[in-house]
Amino acid sequence: MSSKSAIQLLKFFVYNPTLSKKEGEEEKNLMYYYPQDVPLDNKIKDVGLCEALVKFSRTFAADAPCESLHTQKTRQLFLEAEENYWLILVISIPTAQKVKDSQVYIEYHEDDVHDTVYMAVLKQAYQMQAVMARSTRWWQRPAWIHLKIRPESILSQRYLQTCVDRCDVLDVFNGMQFLPLDKNGYLRTQCFLNQTEASFPQVKYTAFLYNESLVWSDCSRVDIRILYKYLTTSLSLLHGSELQAGTCSPRNQARTSPTILGKFITGPPNLADTTNLGKVPRIFVNVDGKKSEECHLVVYRALSASVCLMVEGSYQLNFDFYRLLDQFLGPQLTVLASDIGEQYGKRLSAPATLATSTSYFQHMNLAEKSSLHARQRPHRGPRATRGRQANCRCETDLAMSGDDCELVVKGPGDCWVVARKKSDQRELYYVNQKCSNLIEIAEEVKKLCASHFNNIFFLD
Repeated sequence: MSSKSAIQLLKFFVYNPTLSKKEGEEEKNLMYYYPQDVPLDNKIKDVGLCEALVKFSRTFAADAPCESLHTQKTRQLFLEAEENYWLILVISIPTAQKVKDSQVYIEYHEDDVHDTVYMAVLKQAYQMQAVMARSTRWWQRPAWIHLKIRPESILSQRYLQTCVDRCDVLDVFNGMQFLPLDKNGYLRTQCFLNQTEASFPQVKYTAFLYNESLVWSDCSRVDIRILYKYLTTSLSLLHGSELQAGTCSPRNQARTSPTILGKFITGPPNLADTTNLGKVPRIFVNVDGKKSEECHLVVYRALSASVCLMVEGSYQLNFDFYRLLDQFLGPQLTVLASDIGEQYGKRLSAPATLATSTSYFQHMNLAEKSSLHARQRPHRGPRATRGRQANCRCETDLAMSGDDCELVVKGPGDCWVVARKKSDQRELYYVNQKCSNLIEIAEEVKKLCASHFNNIFFLD
């Protein structure tokens, strides 16, 4: 059997069936469509088919609309993000050539595509667009006009294809990786951000990241979750070299370097060039869960540390502000990033903090620890794919189970997956491809919990 083909983004479109009821004006219901070179008649037919499926499914359950359509070659996901506003994602089913009796067949692997995972991708795309749109209501016409003229929009082919390529069961959790620091390092970071807000009253909220791990933020949990996703996906796609550059710098490098090692990721690329202010995204953060506040998102990076500053939207950004910000942030962030890098380097050189093929998630603070994440391991072989399948099955079952439960799943081949859920909303997933029976896998899980989660009570 040949290797499997990759899952591809085939179509993505947004429509509202109530925008126009007149015959011959069906295209007015279509707000966004990828790919753009598809004939208009085909686009209208796709929208019409989705409308028909949604109406047909509601004859069976009025309050449970259609969520997915399974065919041999494609998988289609439906999301009613807001009333009458539908997001549709169409992806391909992976294939592989199989030879039987000297004949070559195409085998479709539909088990590799999980509705739960790709529905989570669709919901995240909506949430990010809602935060990044110019209008406080993502679906209003100004926001979508803005969307159509900006190919780098959140709902672009580049962003969605990347999500489709890299998504796994962890996208269902949509958690964040936290960087544990000692008390001194954590307090220094918090003090640095508080001093920044006090020195620059225009800055409303801040966040501090080291590589792709969150250290501290004063944003709400809802906002930082979406912002973290944006910073580690879309922004790293636009500025890959800056966000990925550097890991651990020697401690004395920052102290002996005659120049500031910081630069703006969003903002002026060169402070010496006063003609280029650069691009600064505008975001909307939730103030009280209902009201949204518009802010400029200014990201400044030194070595491997990034400071995210949410500047009030009414403030007019200018070069004087950027220069003062650079003079303030550059020296302090360079030294702080170097010191954190020293701790980070010790953690990397120490024994692994998490066993191979293990994922841990806590719903209370959205903390995520995993050795399976696609952003860290973009290439997945057949074994990893099988483990991901079983992992997703456990996640779905745990979501329907009560507190304090355990599931053990035997996947294809020799793949075992163990999932444990605790009453305080902590979940652990462990994939093993070496154990041959239930007794062996139980012993492995017991050792794992004793060595890495001894302060967390799991079922014995």
